[in-house]
Order: sequence, then C-alpha cells, then structure tokens
Amino acid sequence: MDLVQLEIFKAVAEHGSISAAAAQIHRVPSNLTTRIKQLEEDLGVDLFIREKSRLRLSPAGWSFLEYARRILDLVQEARATVAGEEPQGAFPLGSLESTAAVRIPGLLATYNQQHPKVDLDLSTGPSGTMIDGVLSGRLAAAFVDGPILHPALEGIPAFEEEMVIISPLQHGPIQRAADVNGENIYAFRSNCSYRHHFEKWFSTDAAVPGKIFEMESYHGMLACVSAGAGLALMPRSMLQSMPGCATVSVWPLAADFRYLTTWLVWRRGTVSRSLSMFVRLLEERGVVRAEEN
Repeated sequence: MDLVQLEIFKAVAEHGSISAAAAQIHRVPSNLTTRIKQLEEDLGVDLFIREKSRLRLSPAGWSFLEYARRILDLVQEARATVAGEEPQGAFPLGSLESTAAVRIPGLLATYNQQHPKVDLDLSTGPSGTMIDGVLSGRLAAAFVDGPILHPALEGIPAFEEEMVIISPLQHGPIQRAADVNGENIYAFRSNCSYRHHFEKWFSTDAAVPGKIFEMESYHGMLACVSAGAGLALMPRSMLQSMPGCATVSVWPLAADFRYLTTWLVWRRGTVSRSLSMFVRLLEERGVVRAEEN
C-alpha cells in the first residue's frame, strides 16, 4: 500500500467511477483500475461493489475511506509543517445559519487576510447536516449546536447563545410551554438541533405544538410570526440582527432551556494546519472558552 493508491482510491470513492476519477487526478483509467485491484489484493477485501460502469463502496470500503482521508490529511499536514509553509489549499467549513450570519463574518475576514493561500469555502445548514459533512470528510470542521457526543468527533466550545421564543405582538405572555399548547410553530428541518430543543421544551411541560411548518431561513420565520401565523425559536443575537425584529414579541425561556453552546467540531485526530490556525484565531479573539470536549 502506498500514498498513490490511497489517493486513487479516495478519488474513485468520491466520484463513483474510474473515468471521472481519472479525469480529476490526470491519470489514464486503466492505471486506476490496476492500482485499485492491487490495493484490494493487498488488503484482502473488496473495497467496491461493481455495477456496470459505476462503483459503489462496499461496507469495508466505507470504513477504509475514513482511514485513507485521515492518512492523506496527516501526510499533507506533515509536509507543510516540515517545510515551514503557511496554511494553503481547500478548507471547507460548515456552520449553523445563525452563527454564519452573526458570529463569524469578522472572524472569517481576518482569517482570509492572514492566510490568503487558504481556499475557505463556507457551507450553512442545520447541525445534523453539518455533522454528517464532517463525518464524511466533506467538511474539515463545522460550527454546530453542542454538546458533542459522537465518538468520532472532537472540538471546542465557541459561542453561547440565548434562545428566545418570538410571537405576534398581540400574543399573550409566554412563560411556559403549557401557555402555547397546540399552537403552530416555524422551524428548520427535522435534523435541526434548535428544532429538537423547541420540541423538548414543549414535551417537558406535557405540551405539544400544533402544526410544524418547515422553513429555510430565519427571515422567513420572522415574517410568518410577524404576520400572526405562529411561533418560532431562535438565538436572540440572530433576531436582533434582522430588520423587522421589533414587529414581534420576544419571550426568554426558563433557565434549563435558555442557553445553548455552539461548538466548533472536527473528526477526531484530523487537525490540519488550516484548521489549527483557525482555532488559534478563535483563541486570540477570546471567543473560545477554556474547557474542551
């Protein structure tokens, strides 16, 4: 087994075909086919399930892909460290929408200025989607809602968010979930941690929301609530950043539900030089709290 075989395997696994992978890494398809077969013989397992012109990763292939990515990342990091190079190359970062909108714009601008050779690519979405991206290797790291419980992940706490419920201006006081039992709510998709938090707030008080309308943005939620159509949960920092925030009533949650911590997470044991510099910048700006996962 050598690094070339790992690079070829990774390319084929990510593209699902020999021809597409060959075009990406500038090799002839027959060379890729030969190197993949040699790797499978060396390991004693089939890494792919072959279906006509396409290849699907076998269960063993999925497991091996994780190790191949980690090995290649470590090799790249080692080369950069020994050579004394500054961070460079792709740095795909994920984030909750609210974090991307309110908490990190200045951080990203500073990082880009300090490390111009890094190609920082930001993706946003619910915590579940971002965590899946980190676990699959699509994202190098992501800002997600904590705590972090997955054994393959590690990270650091980054921001504390105060969560608030917003309602139409004419709505009565909201002190507990029983006050709004059966009322409609607006939330992100089912893999959103903030939605889970909202639903748990209801269930802990033996209450249930009415219809849950799935939205794609906080701006959409605010507009619907302002129009008198239901309730929503969001970080106070996000609410205050949006035009129209004064068109709704704002209700803080009880202590057990009021605050959530946003974490920066990555796959355990895969801290690249680009990520290391990003974490250092967080620390320099005094954002990260002392404790770690």
